[in-house]
Amino acid sequence: MKRRDFIKVSGAAALVAGSGQLASAAEQLTQEEKPEQLIASAPMLQNFAETSIGIAFAVNDLSNGYVLIGEKPDLSDARKILCGGYRLADIDDKVIQVRVTGLQPATRYYYKIGADRIHYGHGYDMKVLGTEEDPRVYSFVTAGKKLTKGRFCVINDTHKHWESMDPILDKVAALAPSCVVWNGDASNSEETIERQISIFLDQPIQRKDYAAEMPYLFCPGNHDSRGRANRHLEKVWMYRQPEERDVRDWDLGRNFAIRLGNMALIGLDTAEDKLDTNPIFAGLFKSEEYRRAQTAWLMDVLQQKEIATAPFLVAFCHIPLFDSDPTHNPGDVFPADYDPQYTENYAYWQRTCGRMWGPLLHKAGCQVVITAHMHHYRYDAPEKGRCWAQVVGGGPHMQEADYPTVIEGFVKGNKLHITVHNILTGQVQDSFTFNRRY
Repeated sequence: MKRRDFIKVSGAAALVAGSGQLASAAEQLTQEEKPEQLIASAPMLQNFAETSIGIAFAVNDLSNGYVLIGEKPDLSDARKILCGGYRLADIDDKVIQVRVTGLQPATRYYYKIGADRIHYGHGYDMKVLGTEEDPRVYSFVTAGKKLTKGRFCVINDTHKHWESMDPILDKVAALAPSCVVWNGDASNSEETIERQISIFLDQPIQRKDYAAEMPYLFCPGNHDSRGRANRHLEKVWMYRQPEERDVRDWDLGRNFAIRLGNMALIGLDTAEDKLDTNPIFAGLFKSEEYRRAQTAWLMDVLQQKEIATAPFLVAFCHIPLFDSDPTHNPGDVFPADYDPQYTENYAYWQRTCGRMWGPLLHKAGCQVVITAHMHHYRYDAPEKGRCWAQVVGGGPHMQEADYPTVIEGFVKGNKLHITVHNILTGQVQDSFTFNRRY
């Protein structure tokens, strides 16, 4: 026995010498010295697409994580994909992110997650201390034009209100969509990665595997960039790989443009609800140029064949692009968001984005823009010069003033159906149908 281990057991024996419990005390110490479980959460499917998927999960120790993925349920055809990029596998003691590329559209895949516990002393002192795999085999279906029953759900403004998340996710599970769009403000202002993990990967909710077989897309809200940790949200919500983006669009890793059966889905990021010039931000935000970059991206993706030929086009972003109330701050009041004609000094809607993106979506024949931010469900019908309707999702509280919603979209009978589910009452709040754009 090593001297250090001998001292530990001898000390325990001395404490229980009179009680005849030497064996149980040594056994207890042995149990305490066992490392805790390495994999700390179920996997989360992120940044869903036609030929790729992100798979993230939490860990409790320094690890090199991986995914085993194939088209056969028994994974006999599985390939092993390590976390990290091309040159190096990643090691992390909090979050493992694996980006799986080279998939086939509209195809079911099966997968397992695993991780190697890593000892890392220095560049010549590395070794695997053990391997742990989640025994469960999960599955998902990639996006694609050939999906015969494409369906999406939208949740928004959850703000860590866990009492609302369980009924929200129960409704999502019952609807069984092809993907879920989390339309911003999942967080408040997060300063640590542990807080982010508790929001996305290890929530205090019943459905721990809520995103293990149901892929998620994310349109960040203004709160999702606030806080030291949220400034690097990509540490828990991964970007797409570089080969999935044009060089010009390097920093637009969460924008999405995918085909879901007869629907094309476009995801945009309205960024902050205050101007970059507002002194409260100390010059640390660059939302203006970020929105311009997305405008160039949007112009291009609307011309892509898979997007341009979809009979139905739906766009998503957090802050509304339209508001008919003249007292509602449009988010472009220079330099510090304040004007006495408006009720608040933050954006009720984002006029800048509306002017940039609205005409492009109108020209493309977009039927619906689904937004959030206001914590109150609202429907804005199309009008002259704006062919798209706007559906604003509800709030985070299980109360009548700002009840949560799950917004569902699917195509049936050659029409796009949008259904708004009231999570407080369990009833359908509203429903709409839209004709093909061509």
